Amino acid sequence: MVGRTRYCIHPREEVRTIPIVGGTKSVDWQKVEDLRPDLVVMDREENTREMAEACPTAWLATHVTSLESVGRDLMLLGKQLGASQLEGLASNWLRIADIPDASFQGWASIPGIKQTIGESATGIEHLDYMIWRDPWMAVGPDTFIGSMLRKVGLGAFIKKYSDPYPQITNILPEPDTFYLFSTEPYPFKRHSEELAEQGFQGALIDGELYSWFGIRSYEMLEAQLNT
Repeated sequence: MVGRTRYCIHPREEVRTIPIVGGTKSVDWQKVEDLRPDLVVMDREENTREMAEACPTAWLATHVTSLESVGRDLMLLGKQLGASQLEGLASNWLRIADIPDASFQGWASIPGIKQTIGESATGIEHLDYMIWRDPWMAVGPDTFIGSMLRKVGLGAFIKKYSDPYPQITNILPEPDTFYLFSTEPYPFKRHSEELAEQGFQGALIDGELYSWFGIRSYEMLEAQLNT
């Protein structure tokens, strides 16, 4: 690897010396060209078509919307790079995707919870996985995060939004909803006390485990499903 975005931070020791070429929406393409990569990897949910058209080298755009698509796109990337380790990880993702979803074990048993917010959850019928505030934004079921939530046993509670990342216009909190506040991209950790005071029932959840579709999400599922 010869370049990365400022958000590519793991494994910390290994990436520390790799040059940063920008963020997910703004890239220094001259710097990319100077680094002479064989391939630039993009993702359709993070990078724009204009960025792809401006890229001075060969590129590959992934489009991850489910556990199955992780395996598919990693396999494609592995074959293009001649990387057998990536192909092996792709096969593991496809295997995980075929395993039956876990059973719901209670709100306190959701993997990746870092902190409880509000009172003990009662009268819960729905789940919202929150990714932003001002405006409030959640995650729909037809996303990678949605597929992760189903796999760990929360499928029956996920609200059926048609938009992948809907903006919530209802007055929050809703009393029948359990809210998972992701640690990223919005820094909900800084506002946990305020959210509790506002009456939310929920928890702060490790966003890397549910939205970083490489090794981190895979290792969490592998441990959770006892594969």
